Amino acid sequence: MKKNIAILMGGYSSEFDISIKSGNNVFKHIDRTKYNPYRIFITKEKWYYVNESEEKVMVDKNDFSVLINGNKVHFDAAFNIVHGSPGEDGLLQAYFKLLAIPQTACNFYQAALTFNKRDCISALKPYGIVTAKNYFLNKGDAIHENEIIERVGLPCFVKANKSGSSYGISKVKTKEELQPAIALAYKEDDEIIIESFLDGTEVSVGVITYQGKDLVLPITEIVSENEFFDYEAKYLGKSQEITPARISKQDEENVKQLALKIYKTLKMSGFSRSEFIFHKGEPHFIEMNTNPGFTEASILPQQAAVLGISIQELITNSIEEAISKEA
Repeated sequence: MKKNIAILMGGYSSEFDISIKSGNNVFKHIDRTKYNPYRIFITKEKWYYVNESEEKVMVDKNDFSVLINGNKVHFDAAFNIVHGSPGEDGLLQAYFKLLAIPQTACNFYQAALTFNKRDCISALKPYGIVTAKNYFLNKGDAIHENEIIERVGLPCFVKANKSGSSYGISKVKTKEELQPAIALAYKEDDEIIIESFLDGTEVSVGVITYQGKDLVLPITEIVSENEFFDYEAKYLGKSQEITPARISKQDEENVKQLALKIYKTLKMSGFSRSEFIFHKGEPHFIEMNTNPGFTEASILPQQAAVLGISIQELITNSIEEAISKEA
């Protein structure tokens, strides 16, 4: 008997449209010989199912069900591809845990921890994970420009602490650019992380749970046409994403082992994609995404394809791993 799978997309953040693209790609490639897919849109105002005729049916949040043609449909699992809140910060994970419905992303604590860039790097530092120099700000804090520059130097990056797809991020080259960059970041979040500039090769490393084991995918080198790997570079073709990365075998092994160590240290499961910059020959951890992009052009599916793993196989594995985890 085929399983009913809710494909969750949308969300509450600026990444809404990207999540819709990812969700529709999952809907396109899911194995319909094994699953009945249902597109579930998550917005702040409402959660709803959209059928093939684009008709909307509201989700009953009490038990996460939908009423279709007079029949109440329950779900065997939820494919969580909501980028940002509430799909990547632990909220949906906790909701489904309470309802005992399997979902494909990591557990709620790991999601909350990794979504908070400041907390994530703070948790990893005792394990010897090297990161950029950083400075933290909360909305309402006094901004001491000289103190910030003394700590992280120039140029530096100003980032919204809990945001993805490079929303709310600026590269700051002068003291005069610092205040506007902070103001931009506060539009996305009330917490900010300011990091030193790391000059070097940027790579993205996918680590996933595949067939019951932790699997490190081939490494992708990021070459941006812009100042950094910003929204345009990620989604509007302003970058080269080269898989496998043009790095030495030793660097490849080092960053793979580091990515795997982080995945295991944080007790991760499901998909992950971690970003690193080789600065002075050493990989520095930047951040981890636990619901990375899943469009045809997204990095993680590209990496899996190099190993001969199709998008459909990724989807099937993710669903079956989630179900077995909750069994």
